[in-house]
Parts: sequence; structure tokens; C-alpha cells
Amino acid sequence: MTTYLADTVAVLLSRGADDAPAIGAPGRPALTHRGLRALAARTRESLNAMGIGRHDRVAMVLPNGPEMASAFVAVATGATTAPLNPAYRADEFDFYLSDLNAKCLLIQQGMDSPAREIAAKRNIPIVELIPSDGPAGDFTLSASLTGTPAVPGIAEAEDVALVLHTSGTTSRPKIVPLRQINVTASAYHIGDMLSLAPADTCMNIMPLFHIHGLIAAVLSSLAAGGSVVCTPGFNAFKFFSWFDEAHPSWFTAVPTMHQAILGLAGRNKDTIAKGRLRFIRSSSASLPPQVMTAVEEAFGVPVIESYGMTEAAHQMASNPLPPRPHFAGSVGIAAGPEVAIMDDDGNILPTGALGEIVIRGRNVTAGYENNPDANAKAFTNGWFRTGDQGTLDAQGYLRLTGRLKEIINRGGEKVSPLEVDECLMDHPAVAQVVTFAMPHQKLGEEVAAAVVLREGMTLDEHTLRDFAATKLAQFKVPRKIVFLAEIPKGATGKLQRIGLADKLGLSA
Repeated sequence: MTTYLADTVAVLLSRGADDAPAIGAPGRPALTHRGLRALAARTRESLNAMGIGRHDRVAMVLPNGPEMASAFVAVATGATTAPLNPAYRADEFDFYLSDLNAKCLLIQQGMDSPAREIAAKRNIPIVELIPSDGPAGDFTLSASLTGTPAVPGIAEAEDVALVLHTSGTTSRPKIVPLRQINVTASAYHIGDMLSLAPADTCMNIMPLFHIHGLIAAVLSSLAAGGSVVCTPGFNAFKFFSWFDEAHPSWFTAVPTMHQAILGLAGRNKDTIAKGRLRFIRSSSASLPPQVMTAVEEAFGVPVIESYGMTEAAHQMASNPLPPRPHFAGSVGIAAGPEVAIMDDDGNILPTGALGEIVIRGRNVTAGYENNPDANAKAFTNGWFRTGDQGTLDAQGYLRLTGRLKEIINRGGEKVSPLEVDECLMDHPAVAQVVTFAMPHQKLGEEVAAAVVLREGMTLDEHTLRDFAATKLAQFKVPRKIVFLAEIPKGATGKLQRIGLADKLGLSA
């Protein structure tokens, strides 16, 4: 059972030894845990002096790096953080800033962003973050803003620490409020599964406007008294020089990042050999078994696949570390919340049955904000419906067959895109694949796949379909295969299935 040493971010920060590193960055000295605690206190006082306190929302538009990490943590000790993707366009900032009802916009000094104009248009005060010349992540705040907050001081367990929007691929994005007790619980769950300790250092390459980087990389490291080295974002060509300098004991990424890193691992064997990695973590999308095997061979450490989502403050299930087994194609065992399989009528299904994955526990959101219809659909008998389909085996290992809205319905025959992905990835010429539904006049949907080939390799559609037909039932073999130089990805590097047929102009 997980021991929850804190139920607020402020108390979570108390574990790290005063002079031990907390937040670092390539080429810069680290901010210590004592320095981070002092920064959090100063930030809280600054915000309170501006009239911003508990329950007030601070929209954050900051570049990836140590200041984004420290600002998230520091602001969360006394207000609600609302990180936004700095790459958003003006219309996107307009939607998110209005939907969030932000009390202020926190943006880095000198950062050119359409968010500034939108904030001015909406009379949202701007607070500038000024990085210090000292340790990575240290900063001061500046604003021509004074006031008295309705509720000053340190946030409490039931206060909302973080608000994020769902991806909104098929509908208007929903606001997910995550309380202090949710995010701290998830940080401890991750630390438990990975046996994180003060000596551990995570190298973060994930975007810090997303739940994966914020909780798995940053908060779980700090909760364990360890450190996180924050890069400016993912760059496969700089990865190994950062790796050499940061000397991490682990890193976490999405599968497309692992594949890009893998492509350069062969020429960086010496850097890998002198490192101190304990494991590599993968989450936010299904990791092809072929990629897991290749990464483990290249780095000589286990690859731990985990399963998470925003509504669970990230982690729901995870493969355990050795000596317990971890399996390619499985996202592991329940790793924090309870996990079960439910049918359409709300019945919990027996071992081995296929159904919707449901969760309940300390890390799970209490519900979407101002959206009773979405909450009525999402919660059944106290269980949160993830929207994912899968099975639980007798040992408690969870296997996903895909998101329910991504399952392909080919004339009544249901096809798991993950199963087709895995099959096509077995072909030696295939580097990357995403299977998706293509509209069909008679069947409703047909199976299609987008494929990226390995460098220097050639392959035609007919040959790959014949290969798939030796491994898959005929109705699962893609009717259409398109070869692309690159598959469209979302802001966090996840391959996009929904809407891909439209983007590619495909129908049958």
C-alpha cells in the first residue's frame, strides 16, 4: 500500500534534503530543495500581494524548462495552476483563457506570444516571470497589480491544484480539476511503482503543459526527495548530450520519442554505457512491443510501460520493476487506483472479459467542471469510465485493445487498431504505424493504416497487406495503406488516429 506523506504540494516539498538538488537544467546549476521551498513561499507571498490566492486560477504560458517546472510547483502551493501550450494560436488562447476564468496570465518576461494580446483584450492582468541569474528554475514575479485575495495562504488538500483540458478530439474540450490530494497521491503512486529515492534523477523531455511531464517527471521526483533535470523540450539530436550531462537514473517519454531516441542509440553506445539508468518509462500511448524490446536491448535496462490519463492525475496502471515480470503489450497492474472492467450496464466483469476499463481512488478527479452531462456518462456507481477497452488477466495485468471511440466497426466486426499496429510493426521495413477507421459506404467503417518506413527501406501496399493477412483475420487486414514521411502527432508527441482519414482525404 502507498504511504501518503502529504496531501498538499506544499507539504510534499518538505521531503528533500536542504542542500540536495531539486530542479536542474542542462548547462546550469541546480536549485536545491531548500531553494525550491523558499521559492514557493516567496511566490505565494507575491501572488497574495497581487490579490491572487487559493481558488484563483493562474494561466501559465512558459517555455519548457526548469522555470516552468518550478513555477508549476510554487504556484500550486497557494493557487490553482492552469498550464497552457505556448504554441497555441490566438484563437486557442482566446478559448482557453476565457473558459478557465483565469485571474491572471503568468508569462515569461520577453516571451512573444499572442496570449499577451488576448489577455489584454479580456482584461486579464499579466504577471511576468523573470528567471534569475542563479540556479535553474529560480525566478521572481513582477506585475502592476495589488489586492487582497479572498482566501490567502497555503492551499489545502481539497483545493484544486491543477486544471487541464481534455484533448477534445471529438467534442468541446472539458475542464478537468485536479485537487491537491489527487496530484500528490499520483506522485506517490508513481514513486512507489518505480522505487524512487532521493538519489534518483529524472531527465524530463516531456512538455510541461501536459499531465505526463508535470506529475510523472516533476512531482514524483520531488515527492521522493530526488531531482528532475528539465530540458527545453524533446530534441532527439540533443538527447544524448543532455543525457551525458544530466546523468539521469531514469526518464519518461511517449512511444514516438522512444523511437526517435532509438534511431540514434547505436552511435551513442559509450554515453549509454557510462550512464546510471535504472529503467526507462513509457506512457501516454501504447508502446509497440517491438520498440520496447529494441529500447531494452539498446540501453540495457527494463522499459516500464505505464497507463495514465488526465482525469486520474496521470497514472492508473504500471508494469512493476524487476524482479517482478513486465510484459510487452501490457500496461501492467493497478498502480494507485482500483482498476476493473465494466460492461455497458455498469456490471463489473470477471477476469479475462473484454469491456471498458474503470477506476476509482484517491488520485481520480471528482468530476468535470460545470458539465453534468459529461459526469453522468463518466461515472457509474462511483467508478470513473476511462473510455478505454481492455482485459484484466488472472495475475492482474491489464491489456488495452484501444479507446472505445477508436475501435473500428467494420460492418459489425470490431477491430482493435492496436492489434493491427502490432502486426504491421513486425514487418522489418516498418518503423511506425497507426491504424485508423476510414469511412465506407456499405460497411460504415473500413480498416486503414498509415505507415512510415525505415530509412533506406522500400515496401508496397500489396506486399504489406499480404504480410498482414498471414497474421490477422481477413476482416482486420487494412483495406488501405498509405505511406507517409511522418504521421501527424498531437502536442505531446502522440500519434493521432481520430480524424486521420479526413486529414488524408481517405474513404472507401
